[in-house]
Amino acid sequence: MRKLCPNYDREDALETVLEVPIPEEMYISSKNIYKTWQNVKARMRTNKERPHTAASLTALFDGGRISEIQLLLGVVGAPLIPLPTPSDDHPISKNIKDHPFDVSVAKYIVKQYVAAVGGEKALNSIDSMYAMGKVKMAASEFCANEGSLNNKVAKVKNLRNGGVELGGFVLWQKRPDLWCLELVVSGCKISAGSDGKVAWRQTPWHHSHASRGPPRPLRRFLQGLDPKSTANLFTNSVCIGEKAINEEKCFTLKLDLETSTLRARSSSNVEIMRHTVWGHFSQRTGLLVHLEDSHLLRIKASGNDSILWETTMESSVRDYKSVDGIQIAHAGNTSVSLSKFGETVDSNSRTRMEEAWEIEEVDFNIKGLSMDCFLPPGDLKKEEEVCGVVTGNAPRLPFKIHYAPSSRISASKVVAIDVDEGEDTQEED
Repeated sequence: MRKLCPNYDREDALETVLEVPIPEEMYISSKNIYKTWQNVKARMRTNKERPHTAASLTALFDGGRISEIQLLLGVVGAPLIPLPTPSDDHPISKNIKDHPFDVSVAKYIVKQYVAAVGGEKALNSIDSMYAMGKVKMAASEFCANEGSLNNKVAKVKNLRNGGVELGGFVLWQKRPDLWCLELVVSGCKISAGSDGKVAWRQTPWHHSHASRGPPRPLRRFLQGLDPKSTANLFTNSVCIGEKAINEEKCFTLKLDLETSTLRARSSSNVEIMRHTVWGHFSQRTGLLVHLEDSHLLRIKASGNDSILWETTMESSVRDYKSVDGIQIAHAGNTSVSLSKFGETVDSNSRTRMEEAWEIEEVDFNIKGLSMDCFLPPGDLKKEEEVCGVVTGNAPRLPFKIHYAPSSRISASKVVAIDVDEGEDTQEED
């Protein structure tokens, strides 16, 4: 990861310190290194220097690429787990025999997981953490008219054949309810965080906004970075059996959100019908090796019509290494399926996305990490969060699906996220 970049404007000047390290792969070609750095600087201007308009973004990217990057960052960049994790320092010390059998088995599996990652004493000694890593993202497939005779499937790209978006991220955490993420992908930055009262996110193409309901932890923490939050989340789960994940025999724990929790995150225009989380724990090592979650939304459209959106995320977690006596996952893959179900079969669609991530640095108990590091932006506004993308108070869909006239479907025809919240955009929907 590159943390410093030379000053190409002045040879005798000091190097520039990057707020978010950038993967070295972005600088492989020495012939284009100056152009690469100029593009990064142009895309990462502050909000004051660059207004939140579609025109300003289109000037930096072609229409297809900006739509794809917005989709990737909106859905894959900073998703939250479905509910707050309890901050109990002893989540499994209670008598597990005083519960139904499937609940008792789940608590025993969580107890074995805590022992495998380092033990309760080691986990309770952590007050804060820092992590830095790199990501590769791609919108890999789009399927229009799914289920009909006119079904069209386009393989856009995947993480193995190149053409992906590269980026880096920095994570800070002080207790489960205080965290901050800065993620830069292909020069486009997204920030997200929680101050313990509200969870928020900020992108270059949208003003800052808060998620509905109580603040929730970042999903990336449950991908092997925060074993304590993982244990606290699954302490109220049930064991539904066994499953083989990549030829590894695992116990499967399931957590369904209660109706009251779903109602707190719903609104008059968006109803969260269900949200379920599955955790697969290795029978051999006791560690978490696979994390799944799926949620189904009903969004009101014009009149009495409604659209269903289903988002499913699956993360493979691997490469555990000991950091100060605690097992932390240093690599993994996440795949996302975003499906739309309309009134007719011809209006159905599915988009698939992929992400591969690696952790370069991890440290605990960071000195000098104050509450100021987790303050939300000054222009924070509360809005509705749908499929990881924000909508305003108007009853409209989070994406506009464009159906391709040919078998070749570009990223702009896959999904185009609305950039502004004006009435013009609403009329187009």
